[in-house]
Amino acid sequence: MANLRFLRRLVTTLTAVMIFGLLTIVALLVIRLAQPSPAPTPTDFALPAQISLPEGQTALAVTQGPDWFAIVTDRNEIFIFDGKTGAQRQRIKITE
Repeated sequence: MANLRFLRRLVTTLTAVMIFGLLTIVALLVIRLAQPSPAPTPTDFALPAQISLPEGQTALAVTQGPDWFAIVTDRNEIFIFDGKTGAQRQRIKITE
């Protein structure tokens, strides 16, 4: 009889702990997912000093490869620059 009481208390305690743990996980997920993600700004990336865009162009996105940089500008162009020398390799006009 004592073993049955012990087993009943053990199951009740474990059930309560599991419910508390599940509620904690759900609450943490709700808190974390409710926060807005920070929007990237153009100052989040740093280009090498030798890379410069043509006058009047503003960088919207930058991608770095093993030996190149690709910069998307506000005038719908993609510039590919050499990663070591900074020389322009390619200029691609984005058409709609």
